[in-house]
Amino acid sequence: MAARSELITTAEFAETIGQSNLRVFDCTTRLEYLPAGSEAPYKVVPARDTFEAGHIPGADFLDLQGEFSDESTKLRFMMPDVAQLEAAFGRHGVGPDSFVVLYSIATPMWATRFWWMLKSLGFDNVAVLDGGFDKWKAEGRALESGVAKGYPPAKFTARPRDGFFVDKHQVLAARGERGTVVVNALNATLHKGLEPSRYGRPGHIPGSCNVSAAALTDPDTKAFVPLADAEQKFAAQGFSRDKRVIAYCGGGISATVDLFMLHRLGYDKLTLYDGSMGEWATDDALPIEVG
Repeated sequence: MAARSELITTAEFAETIGQSNLRVFDCTTRLEYLPAGSEAPYKVVPARDTFEAGHIPGADFLDLQGEFSDESTKLRFMMPDVAQLEAAFGRHGVGPDSFVVLYSIATPMWATRFWWMLKSLGFDNVAVLDGGFDKWKAEGRALESGVAKGYPPAKFTARPRDGFFVDKHQVLAARGERGTVVVNALNATLHKGLEPSRYGRPGHIPGSCNVSAAALTDPDTKAFVPLADAEQKFAAQGFSRDKRVIAYCGGGISATVDLFMLHRLGYDKLTLYDGSMGEWATDDALPIEVG
């Protein structure tokens, strides 16, 4: 099976720098975790400071919570309406002829979140940089510092696709479906509820399996694991390409790492529970499971 090409290596990407249609974005957000009992599990900090300290030449910076999320809800990072996203991507110069390359620092999950959003809007000319900024920097490649210069504004027209997002009611209804796999991308300790959860009640959605997003990248290089390794991890949890997959995590971010790898492996029936445990664990009307 040929892998789908939405991953670009640092070597491949280096050859594209300077192309007029290239739009490269640092997508990094930092989460500063708050004490138990706080109104929110974490404070969201756009990583402009690390961007300004060093970034890939020509890159712009995307503020996920500030520009690309629904600010009307207490839940962080929720998908906003299409008009907001069209305006935001247009401001950052993404148009019909753009080739978008996304990267983040320490983990690819911020980049894969934007990849998932763009795919849901019908935009396919997008790739995630393998290993992100960490691998680029470790290889001694060119860097620049300072504030983002940005790109000329463009007209971004979305063509939204159905089925990319589900809510808690759809997840609840899907738990008994033999043709659906629900997967948690958080680590095994959080999945099993072995320690207090920053999201609310400890544990996981009943019946869901666990393929940690962290297990899909190399901890040293930050690059994605080989597809054969990823395939083995998913197969061990009962995945098959004829089943629908619902992925979740804490806030709808790390789950997109699982979705990215599944997409590359040829899975088509993929969807994201956007509210994830940030919503599920705080709603006492919803069932939860430990162990």
